[in-house]
Amino acid sequence: MNRINFYALLGAAAIAFAQPVLAHDVPEAGKESRAILQKSGLPDAAGKTGVMLTVSYAPGQASLPHVHPGSVFAYVLEGEVESQMEGEAPVRYKAGQSWYESPKHPHIMSRNASDTKPAKLLVWLMVGDGEAIAQPYKN
Repeated sequence: MNRINFYALLGAAAIAFAQPVLAHDVPEAGKESRAILQKSGLPDAAGKTGVMLTVSYAPGQASLPHVHPGSVFAYVLEGEVESQMEGEAPVRYKAGQSWYESPKHPHIMSRNASDTKPAKLLVWLMVGDGEAIAQPYKN
């Protein structure tokens, strides 16, 4: 085997073995990072809890379709996020922009709009006492 063929074979083997590793670099949908910053009962809304959290997306990462039991306010802290509520067109929000989600309105798409940079949201939502902040949505 001459030198050129040897290096071509070596390069092809490296690519073949690297592809399964590269597949693991793609962030899994629904595995975005959530960090609760504050959670408190709301004295002026009996039976309700206010929750403030951050949602961090790796490049290219997305949430699974979901629904929130109460009102949601989202603010983009970093990067760009594409969001789509059921029955509406997708909207791209940049750092400094925000949006509102009505209770129980299906959030069918929320994702980092960039494949190279992270994105982060600050979210405030209201839920019933002891209620989960989100539930999976299946249409």
